[in-house]
Amino acid sequence: MVDYLWILVVLPLVGAAINLFLGKRLGEPLAGWVAFVVVAIDFIIGMAAGVGFITGNTVPETVYLFSWIPGLGVDAAILWDPLAFLLVFIVTGVGSLIHLYSIGYMHGDERYPRFFAYLNLFIASMLILVLGANYAIMFIGWELVGLSSYLLISFWFTKPAAAAAGKKAFIVNRIGDWGFIVALMIIFATFGTFDFGTIFREAPEMFMVGSATITAITLLLFVGAAGKSAQIPLYVWLPDAMEGPTPVSALIHAATMVTAGVFMIARSAVLFELAPTTGAIVATVGALTALLAAVIAIAQTDIKKVLAYSTISQLGYMVLAVGVGAYSAGMFHLTTHAFFKALLFLGAGSVIHALASEQDMWKMGGLRKAMPITFITMAAAWLAIVGIFPFSGFWSKDEILYQTFDKGGAWLILWGIGVVAALLTAFYMTRLFVLTFIGKPRWDEGVEPHESPATMTIPLILLGVATLGIGAWNTPFRFSFEHFLEPSFEGVPHPAPIDWTLFVVLASFILVIAIIGLAWGWWRYTRDPLPVEDGSFWQNALAAFHVDAFYGKYIVAPGKAVASWFADFVDPKVIDGAAHGIGRGVREAGSGGSSLQTGQVRWYASGMAFAGVVLVVLFLLFGGGI
Repeated sequence: MVDYLWILVVLPLVGAAINLFLGKRLGEPLAGWVAFVVVAIDFIIGMAAGVGFITGNTVPETVYLFSWIPGLGVDAAILWDPLAFLLVFIVTGVGSLIHLYSIGYMHGDERYPRFFAYLNLFIASMLILVLGANYAIMFIGWELVGLSSYLLISFWFTKPAAAAAGKKAFIVNRIGDWGFIVALMIIFATFGTFDFGTIFREAPEMFMVGSATITAITLLLFVGAAGKSAQIPLYVWLPDAMEGPTPVSALIHAATMVTAGVFMIARSAVLFELAPTTGAIVATVGALTALLAAVIAIAQTDIKKVLAYSTISQLGYMVLAVGVGAYSAGMFHLTTHAFFKALLFLGAGSVIHALASEQDMWKMGGLRKAMPITFITMAAAWLAIVGIFPFSGFWSKDEILYQTFDKGGAWLILWGIGVVAALLTAFYMTRLFVLTFIGKPRWDEGVEPHESPATMTIPLILLGVATLGIGAWNTPFRFSFEHFLEPSFEGVPHPAPIDWTLFVVLASFILVIAIIGLAWGWWRYTRDPLPVEDGSFWQNALAAFHVDAFYGKYIVAPGKAVASWFADFVDPKVIDGAAHGIGRGVREAGSGGSSLQTGQVRWYASGMAFAGVVLVVLFLLFGGGI
């Protein structure tokens, strides 16, 4: 079956083509069902091909399809190993549920088939990225993911905010992609190939730990990861991406776009192990991003904006993990986060759908009775992201913090930052949950909330079950996740054995911190009247501490000024002026030369005789003849 894994990419591409060219004939909801079915089939095929990795009966293998760029030795090839299988499980599993949810959510949209074509393209793009056996194929998927996100974020392009958000996401990610491209240039110049197997085998033999070349490669790769996975300073595109339909937000935040950067670092673990300076930078950026985004999330009033900054913060934890070398822990949190964050976004979409597109949490409240399924499933996701035992987030977040603490020394500072971010996460997520579902109704007159249709609630239920149960994949009673991923991290030192006493103490401490944050949020937002949030902190945090304004003033505006100067002066005066000047010179030379064309043979003969005399004299003077 592994030989036919190319079908995983082809099926969603076929679904996208069907909806692009035949979508209007199919109509609603058939166009949505076509898109859902191809991704669901992908999930089944992926699970059948990869179940052996879980049981330990399958070994990684590379499937060569054809020679893509023979001169550079680049093959179209698939690397099928536990890491690729894990991402296929997430992308197709969560992705198929988001497709099913979208069938009901996008009801009545005039571009219904096109939306599902873009969703299928997004899935195919991400699968190219995670299945590629070399950096060249990964980069193709990397760029297609960026294109897909642009198409979906700006799907409602008649809204200026949506069009601007799509362009912002595309441009900010180009900055990160610059780093990725330069890294690939250095990789090819160094190793003569893009093949993962060759690079990861030769790198430890060619370079000492801390080598300048490897440090440069990994730092540039991280620039790419910071763009895709929304880390400081390139995180600013992700909150604006909320302008797209809510299922798009769920797909970007849970299963596709933002996981790409963390996955790429994990895939390149051998290189990052050779660059401890890069690892320290990666971990520091991850911890600071987790904290900054958590602080900003506290003050947001838009339910989707809270979840957006929450994603940035949780991605910070994943980046912290891979920075400290805890690749399995980072990928485990990526896995649990995919399910509970998809559930949070789809639950938020259910609320928005029920409240006639209202997204302001201060105009919600009391929805638990009107929307019991959404309420219960969102409660599971809330407890998971807060880190309450035994929900999945408890297991994955605690392992990251344990691995960070266990390194000791200056790494304890990053552990402390992670603890503070965990406290704030519990607070702002409780704020979101209480303002949305608890207390008195605050929605506008005439709005009648109701539970969403089955196509939307069934994915919520399935994601709720996964949110509760998937943490069992890696619990203190059965640490199997690291063992499952071992074949993907050959050449990477194994983490030190777990100190169970320390683990239990730290996990208990973090649990207490989470409970304190939860209790703090519950006490503050169940009071009557609700607290007023109009102080300087709240206003600055609501404005995300004006980072966008800073970028606009000191980066975008000067950039526009330089571009305008080139457009208004350099291009017309210098470049066009030079071209026009050459043309005028040739034309004038021609005009001058034309006066010599008299048509009289005597004139031509005299001229040639004179020229001959001049040449003879010059030869005699300078040619050594005299």
